[in-house]
Order: sequence, then structure tokens, then C-alpha cells
Amino acid sequence: MMRRRSDCSAAFLFHAKPREGIVCTMKIYVYAIARNEEKFAERWMRSMSEADGIYVLDTGSEDDTADKLRSLGAVVVKDEIEPFRFDKARNRSLQFVPESADLCVCTDLDEEFTPGWRTAFEKAVKSGANAVRYRYVWNYLPSGREGYVFWISKAHARRGFEWRHPVHEVVVPTSGEARYAMAEGVTLMHRPDPAKSRAGYLPLLELSVKEDPSDDRNAHYLGREYMFHGKYEQAIAALERHLSLPSAKWRDERAASMRYIASSLIALGRRAEAEEWLMRACGEAPWLREPWLDAARYCLDGGRWNGAAYFARRALEIERRSLSYVNTPEAWGALPYDILSVALWRIGDADGSKAALERALELCPDDERLKQNLRYVSQNRPV
Repeated sequence: MMRRRSDCSAAFLFHAKPREGIVCTMKIYVYAIARNEEKFAERWMRSMSEADGIYVLDTGSEDDTADKLRSLGAVVVKDEIEPFRFDKARNRSLQFVPESADLCVCTDLDEEFTPGWRTAFEKAVKSGANAVRYRYVWNYLPSGREGYVFWISKAHARRGFEWRHPVHEVVVPTSGEARYAMAEGVTLMHRPDPAKSRAGYLPLLELSVKEDPSDDRNAHYLGREYMFHGKYEQAIAALERHLSLPSAKWRDERAASMRYIASSLIALGRRAEAEEWLMRACGEAPWLREPWLDAARYCLDGGRWNGAAYFARRALEIERRSLSYVNTPEAWGALPYDILSVALWRIGDADGSKAALERALELCPDDERLKQNLRYVSQNRPV
């Protein structure tokens, strides 16, 4: 709950009563940018209430976001950033955080922490860290299961850090190095408004790459964004450019670029070329499930049952999910077992097919198609 302090810049409604004999010496503040986020204000303030203060830059809301946040105890400043870019907005919001802060925690209003997050952050700072990493759930599947899960760091010391890049912005040290510690047991959950458009990301990504052509991270993001928008030729060119950059050395991300090139080629009907890129992706990062799963799906779609079974099994040999953003929820759900079950049935292994379906249903128990497949496999034998 909210730590009450005599020197706090705002009076908060979400707070705990002071406990006898407990003195808080560390100052942790939350800061954010917001625009038309009224519907999330109360939930977000409740989640962030373990901080010593909450500061928000409203970049032009047309609803009651600012008034709602103020009524709940946040310090809110309205200031439109024109032309808008995320790094400038976040750096502006950071300016409002008191210089006395030991840790600044940046979140968005459609996010919430698991309760008790402050204690874990305090422990990380006491270890000597000036930046903290924590688990992040980017989305949830229709079933309610976690979707994309990875570790992020948007918590940092007050001085010596700034945000960079117009979109997919990152907070980086302006001098020296970031000393990271993990906030064990903390999860930040992203629960966005599905109706809110992300269409503005593509022009901001194009601007980001134009401003810093050597940045491999945003080069990869731009290619991925082109793919999401169905601009497959541009996606292939951008992703190949990413792979050509001298700084593009992180093999997990390189493998993702190769997979996206393959996906774009398949969409263009160039399957033979796509297969080459899928094989390259498997070789680039063989410790990831995702390339093997893409190869299994490619073989399944082409009726190559032995290949589908082989690649699905290779995917399932990998039991540890990556902590980076390149992991995909489908690789860690029922799909690898689903593909394996079809492939094994086609090559005459009814028992193996049944076992794979049973495992798929453990992970996705409400899937009617899987249930129908299991009934069929249990009652019939392959020809």
C-alpha cells in the first residue's frame, strides 16, 4: 500500500495507515504518460499506490483522465508534445519526479503490478542496482492464459538516465553503465483497450530508423511492423537490412528476423525461398522453440508429415521459455503437440498421435477441435 511521507508532493487516497516502529527511508516514485485513459485510472492508481508519489504527463486527453487521476492523488501536468514521440513525452514526464528519488518506475495506465512490488524493488536497489528488471505480461489469450511474456526494465535511478527513440523507446544511461538487478516475484501485467489504435507506430518507427540507421533493434522492429501491415516486400528488405548491420549480433533477434522473412515470403507465395530462411532461423538460435515450430508448421502445410513430426519434436525438446520478447505464446501452448499429433497420425503412429493430443488438451482443455480429433484417433486406426 501507499507509504505515507511528510515530504510527499501529493496527498494520496490509496494509502496504508502508518505502522508503529516502521520508518521508510527509500523513495520510490512512479511516473507515466497518458492520453484518454480515464477507464484505467482507478485500477492503475490502486496498483501504483505502493509508491511514495505518482506523476503523470497528460499529452492531450479529451476525456476526464487528468481530473480522475488528480482526484485519486496523482500529480498531473498537461502538456502536448508536438509532433508526438514517445521518448520526448517520457523524458518530459520524468522531469516532474523529485530529484530525491532513489528509484523511478515508469508504467502505462493500462498496466498494473502484482501486489507487493515495492518490497522487491527496494531489495533490488539495496543490492547496488541503479536499474531493475521485472517480468512483463504483454497480453492475455482469449482463454485467460498469459500470451507474450518477457522481462523488461523501466525502473531506474533518477539521475543519469534518459529515454531514446520515437517509438519502442528504451531508457538508457547517459553516462556509465546500468547495473541491473531482478525484482523477483514481480509481474507487470498489460491489459490494454483492444479498440485503441496502434496505427501511429509505423511512421514513428520509420522516423526512428531514419534518425539512427545503425540501430539494429529498431531496424528489426520496422521490418516486423511492415509484416504486420501486410507490406511484405518492404518487410523482407527491412529485415534483411537488419541482419546486415554490424551491431545485429543477438542471435535470438536475428532468428526472429529470419522467421519473419520466411512468413513474408510464404504470404507472397515464395515457399521455396521461405524454407531456406526457416532452416537458417533454426540454425541461428537452436535453443528457441519458435524457429522449430515455424518449420513444423511449414512442413505440415505442405503435407510433409515426417518433417512436421521431426521439427515439432525438436521444438518440444526445448523445455525452458526464453525471457526475451522474441518468444511467442503459441510455441508454449498446445500448438506443437497439435502439429505433432496430425503428423504422427499421417505416418501411421496412432498411439503417438493420441498421446500428443492428450498433452495438447491438457494445455488447452476447452478446444473442441482437439477433443474431436482425440475421439477420432481413439476410435479409428490410420490407413
